[in-house]
Amino acid sequence: MSKYTTGEIAKLCGVTVRTVQYYDTRGILVPAELSEGGRRLYSEDDVKRMKVICFLRDLGFSIDAISRLLSDEDPAAVIDLLIQQQAQALREELDERREKLDKLEALQKELRNLEAFSVDSIGDIAYTMSNKKALKKIHMRLLLTSLPLGILQWSSIALLIAKGIWWPLVVWAVVAVPYGIWLSKYYFNHVAYICPKCHKVFRPALKQAFWAPHTPNTRKLTCPDCGHHGFCVEVAREDGQDKAE
Repeated sequence: MSKYTTGEIAKLCGVTVRTVQYYDTRGILVPAELSEGGRRLYSEDDVKRMKVICFLRDLGFSIDAISRLLSDEDPAAVIDLLIQQQAQALREELDERREKLDKLEALQKELRNLEAFSVDSIGDIAYTMSNKKALKKIHMRLLLTSLPLGILQWSSIALLIAKGIWWPLVVWAVVAVPYGIWLSKYYFNHVAYICPKCHKVFRPALKQAFWAPHTPNTRKLTCPDCGHHGFCVEVAREDGQDKAE
């Protein structure tokens, strides 16, 4: 029956000699015998065992988990449990990596849109990204509350065109005006803006914000801190962010 030295079994299994020695010290790959000179000698069964260990290590199993599996009397039950645990761990790791990748791609996209770059710019982007979920919730609330009014508006227009009935449109207008005022106040009470010049997070006066030119993510405002007038990035307001005078 063939015997293999530490170096030979390492070469057969594609690992280093130190790896074989480490598995020996951990008790999961004990050599079949020792030569007269004290050299470790491994059998064919040891080679098979080593390949199983390498396979499980490639799947991400820990040394402790492999040790439990190889020493258990019912390895089928153990491997099933270990696979479940490892699969869950890998799923969580994938989710974390996807989240990091999304952040990197968002950061890259934001950096390309910057006219002037500084370290503070990265801070602004990080703040915006961490704030994005809160801002999305605000937008969703506005959408849901305005949906019934939108249905009433289009229904009223349809009745006016199809049957000449005009009073539902009047009802819509009566409701829409106070709703629009409330909507504006609610919205601007729950958002703030980041000045691209001094990186101050501020809340503009309602009148200034309402009439300012804007895009889906920015609004042209005057920073109360440095006086810069330009497009500022919109974020969800946090407690402690006071309204500008």
